[in-house]
Amino acid sequence: QVQLVQSGGGLVQPGGSLKLSCAASGSIFNIYAMGWYRQAPGKQRELVATIPNGGSTNYADSVKGRFTISRDNAKNTVYLQMNSLKPEDTAVYYCRLVGPVYDYWGQGTQVTVSS
Repeated sequence: QVQLVQSGGGLVQPGGSLKLSCAASGSIFNIYAMGWYRQAPGKQRELVATIPNGGSTNYADSVKGRFTISRDNAKNTVYLQMNSLKPEDTAVYYCRLVGPVYDYWGQGTQVTVSS
């Protein structure tokens, strides 16, 4: 049984920073990619950033230059460093782990950007 446990998130003022973490536990093999998605109230879930195994990172245009995705393969952990946060970044953030026969999601964590 694989579990993705997210941490980080919370309330931050505009211009502030937060770092999200997502640790995968269990029997995991041949990870294709890890990533972060978000869903704001009344909107569809959207891609924020992905980091494939051995490939280059990919970002939504709205977060380019502000967010950085990284991963620690030894720990099966993916991170999302979020800088210069804006109110429109407010959403529930989900991590995702994709492999040849699996597709796992984290439980979601709230990020609220407000003064």
